[in-house]
Amino acid sequence: MMDEEDDPTDEISRIEARLEQLAEKAEQCRKIIMVSKAAIAAGALLLLVMMLGLFGSGATIALGSIATVLGGIVSLGSNTSTLQQTTDAIHAAEAHRSELIGRIDLRLVGDGPRKLN
Repeated sequence: MMDEEDDPTDEISRIEARLEQLAEKAEQCRKIIMVSKAAIAAGALLLLVMMLGLFGSGATIALGSIATVLGGIVSLGSNTSTLQQTTDAIHAAEAHRSELIGRIDLRLVGDGPRKLN
């Protein structure tokens, strides 16, 4: 039987809470990545439309579309690396949790000892 101080259940609870935080962070990164891709596409489309002369050829529109594309690329790269780091942290926490669960002295709950007839 394990001592109170060796009992990993408290640490497992902390890991579970951390996993929830990491999952929320990963979901937020995924959403920002989608918005970043949309910004890149919108900026590129606006630049293309402007270059074809369908929307006008103002310098403000050109700079705005280029800024949108560049901002989207920066945001995409930043959030992609953050998502990768978060995913790695999730895998490490899950591995640690599994190790702690493996240390617990689990007992089967049943009807009691079975008698052979």
